Amino acid sequence: MKLPMPYTKTINSEFAIVGGGVAGLATAIAFQQINKDFMLFEQAKELKGIGAGFGLAANAMRALDLLGLKTDVEKIGYYLDSYHILDDKGQLLAAPNTHAIRKKYQQQNFAIHRADLHLFMLSKINTQKLKLGKKALRLEQHVDAVTLFFEDGTQHTSRFLIIADGVKSPLRQQLIPSSIPRYSGYTCWRATIDNTKIRLDRGTETWGKSGRFGMTPLSNNRIYWYACINATSDNPIYRDYKVKDLLKHFQSYHDPIPAILIQTKDSDLIWGDIMDVKPLKRLAYDNILLIGDAGHATTPNMGQGACQALEDVAVLSDELGLENDVKNAFSSFEKRRLSRTTYITDTSKRIGEIAQWDNSMLIHMRNILMKIMPTRLAQRNLDKLLSVDFMKY
Repeated sequence: MKLPMPYTKTINSEFAIVGGGVAGLATAIAFQQINKDFMLFEQAKELKGIGAGFGLAANAMRALDLLGLKTDVEKIGYYLDSYHILDDKGQLLAAPNTHAIRKKYQQQNFAIHRADLHLFMLSKINTQKLKLGKKALRLEQHVDAVTLFFEDGTQHTSRFLIIADGVKSPLRQQLIPSSIPRYSGYTCWRATIDNTKIRLDRGTETWGKSGRFGMTPLSNNRIYWYACINATSDNPIYRDYKVKDLLKHFQSYHDPIPAILIQTKDSDLIWGDIMDVKPLKRLAYDNILLIGDAGHATTPNMGQGACQALEDVAVLSDELGLENDVKNAFSSFEKRRLSRTTYITDTSKRIGEIAQWDNSMLIHMRNILMKIMPTRLAQRNLDKLLSVDFMKY
């Protein structure tokens, strides 16, 4: 993108952050801590987070620790002692050694409700620095400023822009027209339900011919579950699926999967296709930086979406503390983050493709190999992910 002449009109803030998800909220908190002038814009009129959960692995907890948030997040999260991968009959396929990981990295793994984390982070932000109902449609980049144009007709100009508005970011699309979200090949339902009758006490993911079904306990006696089925994108049949349809689809799967579905209401269901973005070659564009899903959206197969967003913020905060020139800090951020986020996006995509196999012969071979595979090989991707200190150059 060719930069025009220097900007001569009013600058409204030093930084603008677009997107009130995990990446944007964490960035706002970090900027408060290092006394940066910013304004955070979110298109929703209310920040509450969707009714779904996700994992905060050891690397995410370390990032939260660096941001001074870990202790409070642990109080609202659910400690995960284990996470097993099963076949559709409930037989064990793989059991990552979470105890060894916890000991090695001095951090625990948690599951958390997205809304709980959003509300917690929101409580840490000066409300005068947050503007809701502001959907950013496009930007104009200048030598020393960036102007945002919103759906409501207003504008905001800042020295620097942090784009954190997710996988479908229109601002990223403007910067990089080729960065269209790509469909994974499978669609997903999610829900959070009461755990009183089920009494689930561990996290599992089941792989079978009919698709995947994952479940994990959450704090406040809740269960977060998800189900993934191979399908064409925006499939009109699956768009109208109800609980009874999912129950029929997964009726042959082991307990407590049918029981969990029976306890779910149609109004609890959240449906959407699983998307990612082909790894970008750049994250920094002079005075603009892409972070979180806007910069490196990944499928959820490694449980690293929110984790990588938190890593981003820890590294960005570190760079801004080390470097007075923000453009140089953005460039250094890119060098520290790009290879790691590319590896995770590519690896997660590959894991999802294998997990979603629906050919009986391939599934049989896969399951046998997973059962006999040495632990060190089964954990190779996890060890590679967590053995790297994301704060080092």
